[in-house]
Amino acid sequence: MARPPRLSLPSYPHHVTQRGNNRQPIFLAPNDYEVFLECLREAKRKCRARLYAYVLMTNHVHLLVEPEQEGGLGRFMQSVGRRYVRYINDAHARTGTLWEGRFKSAVVSRDEYLIMCSRYIELNPVRAGMVRHPQDYRWSSYHRRALGRPDELLDEDPWYVSLGKTTQDRVRVYASWLEASISDKEWELIRRATQQGRVVGSDSFQEAIGSHVGRRLKGETRGRPKRADRPSEIAL
Repeated sequence: MARPPRLSLPSYPHHVTQRGNNRQPIFLAPNDYEVFLECLREAKRKCRARLYAYVLMTNHVHLLVEPEQEGGLGRFMQSVGRRYVRYINDAHARTGTLWEGRFKSAVVSRDEYLIMCSRYIELNPVRAGMVRHPQDYRWSSYHRRALGRPDELLDEDPWYVSLGKTTQDRVRVYASWLEASISDKEWELIRRATQQGRVVGSDSFQEAIGSHVGRRLKGETRGRPKRADRPSEIAL
């Protein structure tokens, strides 16, 4: 059975993950991480996309990307992938496949689900047992969003901006929210939607996107963050 076309929409955020072939490392030396960030920076400029969150793990990456144009997500990932593969092959005298097939992605609604995805991304090193706290992992957007450190690669997503009137307010609220307990249901919701190429959002959002693209999307990724866990409920 043929695979359905990738669900990719301009002006919507997408949670994207790309793995190394056979789950092998894609970063072989410390400088490789820096080069990958530069590849992201160039792809943003070339393909007109916004980047809201990221984490570079040993054998895969997670990105929260919003393309501006039709087909922009594919062009963005192609730009990053090709540029980085050329570098890694030259720098480490290697040949062969680096990536494990196509990247995976899910459309994300521009509400609390957007910040859920950034939390999912930035807590990956903790969940993988690499560090005890996200601030201990260098290659992540956590340092900008939860600590306020400069990161020119990032754009501020609309939900993050709504967390407070000042940068200090937003940093404090976001950092507190990341410390809250997270259910396995939330983690599975995002993981499954991304693997299936579907939608991270409410039932009504899934229905709206499904109607727009002419596909049934609702029902495979149910779930909603509990009200008490939403960042808007945390006092400034």
